[in-house]
Amino acid sequence: MTPAVDSALATPVVFVVFNRPDCTARSLAAIRAARPARLYVVADGPRPDRAGEAERCAEVRALVEQGVDWPCEVIRDYAAANLGCARRVSSGLDAVFARETEAIILEDDCVPDPTFFPFCAELLERYRQEDRVSHIGGANFQAKAQPGRYYFSRYNHVWGWAAWRRSWRLFDWEMKDWPATRETGWLREQFSEPGAAQYWGDVFDRVHAGEVDSWAYRWTYAMWRHGGLAALPGLNLVSNIGFGLDATHMQPAERRLCRPAGQVGFPLRHPDQIERDRPADSCTERTLYSRGYAGLLRRAVRRMLRRVTT
Repeated sequence: MTPAVDSALATPVVFVVFNRPDCTARSLAAIRAARPARLYVVADGPRPDRAGEAERCAEVRALVEQGVDWPCEVIRDYAAANLGCARRVSSGLDAVFARETEAIILEDDCVPDPTFFPFCAELLERYRQEDRVSHIGGANFQAKAQPGRYYFSRYNHVWGWAAWRRSWRLFDWEMKDWPATRETGWLREQFSEPGAAQYWGDVFDRVHAGEVDSWAYRWTYAMWRHGGLAALPGLNLVSNIGFGLDATHMQPAERRLCRPAGQVGFPLRHPDQIERDRPADSCTERTLYSRGYAGLLRRAVRRMLRRVTT
């Protein structure tokens, strides 16, 4: 049986927006259907050197103001100036978790299936006191869908996710211990896939050096350093329309990142133990982060970022 998704959602929802009215409208429609009782709107400000961006940012904010037409407390966190993606998301979540013990987070290009919300709400409650679980994700990149099932992973996919204050406290913007950790061989102990330790070492080096503007990689590092796991659905629950808006010439591997959202089955089948699904993680590693697919992923992300920044 699927929980009713037209009743009010008690769990707070965080909506991160910027300068894309079309994406915002589609994602907001999904949030509207869930009817959260409390909505945090985290908006970045325009860049002064981008023609028309101030108008697009204003249009996005107006869409949200006009679109919240159900009984809802709206908490606005509107940046006056541009902070950049990483700083805006992380500072917004710092403010949210200063007030809330748990929340569901959606960025403006993530459109969830209606069952995403009860999936997150159920697992937030189930693992509220379980420190080994740090993150609940809505995305799934496995080849075989398994409705009604979820599994534990080292990969904290952030295309629609949820977390607790207790886990967000692990987040360290500066990644202060990374230089010392890198020298210990810690990453090599984490991976069996060839090249994975090298890949992630390079990622963390670049993030730590400020060459990559990413809050998500910092969140991944924080979780890994503290042994945290993500609960991921057995099928994809969130479509990323940031990739899909103008993806006529997207490569097949990149299209896997844009798969449509499916519907999770209820009641959920809970794993017997809290332990990482190693075969699933190996599949994710090979598909997204190692060897040739990593290059495809990076190119897809660069295309998406060009759409956001031009």
